[in-house]
Amino acid sequence: MACCMPLKSRNLDVNLLVLKPTVFIDELVEALKHFTSWSLTFGCIHSAILQTIHGNLIIWYGAWMKRSHENKKLLDSALLLMLERISSVADIIDNSFFEPYGGESNNGSLAATFSTGDAVSFSVIAHSRHDNASQIDLPYAVLATFQRRFLAMDGATSGVCLKKNYDTADNSNDRGSNDCVLNFFVWESQEACYSSILRSDVKNVNFPHLGGMSLPMKYEVYRVIYVSGDDELDFKHSPWPPHLMLRANQDQNIQGKE
Repeated sequence: MACCMPLKSRNLDVNLLVLKPTVFIDELVEALKHFTSWSLTFGCIHSAILQTIHGNLIIWYGAWMKRSHENKKLLDSALLLMLERISSVADIIDNSFFEPYGGESNNGSLAATFSTGDAVSFSVIAHSRHDNASQIDLPYAVLATFQRRFLAMDGATSGVCLKKNYDTADNSNDRGSNDCVLNFFVWESQEACYSSILRSDVKNVNFPHLGGMSLPMKYEVYRVIYVSGDDELDFKHSPWPPHLMLRANQDQNIQGKE
């Protein structure tokens, strides 16, 4: 099955959970598969598990329908409960929400589509309030440069720009101190990805319309190892069956109101 990340959407929040396994990677992946099935019961539309080509970082990608403030608090509470379970098999490096606000695709699609086995990459461009760049509109600057460069990128089938969403509880403490934009790309092959990286300057992104100012960029290449719907999970012996997680979250909410 295929997984999607919309090129632009005001109705979806993209959740990226970055983890470093403290057990065998296969054990973490199995736990994240159960996490994926649990997330579906809370309204996650698309999800996937990505593994770095070099290294052992894992990213769980989830696309959620936007919610009201109160419903988002309930989701945050449920996520925190579930992440406590995940923390027994991995260190949680980051848990952030992003908004897709622009992108391109070679076939005219409105989403970046990828499947198990595909090569994808993330690049991170950020600045803090202490940088000389703190007064620029970073998402706009990155999108303008992205659109110019995408047409010249051989082997990239689609790409998405994502800006950090500071309306969620996990991200709210970063507001005002950092600005962060991600570029996400889907590639025809792993070889095409590395070939494009080697032909370009990946250490810095230059903004010609801002007087040639440049910002550092970090990138990482991943293999898609699972997308939601790849298989049917048997929860008979699972330590985290979705219905029990739902019940635990409901009990926690009731206790909080007493």
